[in-house]
Amino acid sequence: MTSEPVTAGPESAPHCRGPIFRAVRWFGRLVLAVVLVVALAWASLAVYYSNLPEWCRPVASAIFIAGQLAILLFVKPRLRRFLACGLLWAAVLVWWLLIPPSNNRDWQRDLALLPGADRHGNQLTVHNIRNCDYRSETDYDVRHYDRTFDLDRLRSVDLFLVHWGSPHIAHTMFSFGFEGDQYLCISIETRKEKGEDYSTVKGFFKQYELTYVVADERDLVKLRTNYRGEQVHLYRLQTDLQTARAVLLDYFATINSLRDRPEWYNALTSNCTTNIRGHTLPYTGIRPWNWRLLLNGHLDELIYEHGDVDRSLPLAELNARSLINDRARAAGNAADFSRRIREGLPGLQADAPASK
Repeated sequence: MTSEPVTAGPESAPHCRGPIFRAVRWFGRLVLAVVLVVALAWASLAVYYSNLPEWCRPVASAIFIAGQLAILLFVKPRLRRFLACGLLWAAVLVWWLLIPPSNNRDWQRDLALLPGADRHGNQLTVHNIRNCDYRSETDYDVRHYDRTFDLDRLRSVDLFLVHWGSPHIAHTMFSFGFEGDQYLCISIETRKEKGEDYSTVKGFFKQYELTYVVADERDLVKLRTNYRGEQVHLYRLQTDLQTARAVLLDYFATINSLRDRPEWYNALTSNCTTNIRGHTLPYTGIRPWNWRLLLNGHLDELIYEHGDVDRSLPLAELNARSLINDRARAAGNAADFSRRIREGLPGLQADAPASK
């Protein structure tokens, strides 16, 4: 009696090759296609916004795109095709990661001089505090001064939330208040070269060095309220003074470091809000990442929920009363500008003595 070979027919196909298997397979292919498109788009833009000569960038980007398309169309089998694409993408990534930042460029006048600080006990001497005298947003005289602050006289930390376009995106600044209405404002920004404008897209691709502008509020705040017409809200943060002092010193550790070791600004990973979180996180406790750290135009909601600001008022009323544009325009260039923009703001109770 002879036995017939067993063959796999439709009736013996594994159950997993039914509709569920096909759906999973097509979903996997869709995910792979999306990942591939995103990776190729990123690499193409990385080449376009690179440190190559300006005339060469679009040519190099076009050659890279053509090379990737040629691989996808003509290289077989599939495994070799994906391997070749991956190697070309990895080469661009390694090259991009090795592009070094620099402090030696033809900087805009207001960003040419880097700040720094020296500490002797409780005395913090800050160098190159900026206080530009503005006639318009682009017409100004650049001025700097040095000042010594007594860390025992630190009294407050304020958050400026600046809306300059989309309601979902804002610029954030910290201001440290000392006894006698002395305020030291710090804005984490892009360090732009002469003739260079800010672009959100370019901010992802190593086009700007990172800088910390340490300035008088008559500079950083008035520029935004009086000359750019941006909407500026001021919130007094509810924090103990030991934490405030630690955060301030952490700021200046980075500020001093940037003079010798420049870093790149990145619109996603190293911007005005993510760096603030980096300075505060070691001293305020770990909090879960929140989507409003990315869409930081909603940061007021987050700090209100966490109890970091005065909550005696509903959030909508707090926001309305924290808008300082009218006060700033009325204060003009007054010596007591910082006091005037804070008059009547919620949460500004009498400051307690600093903790030692």
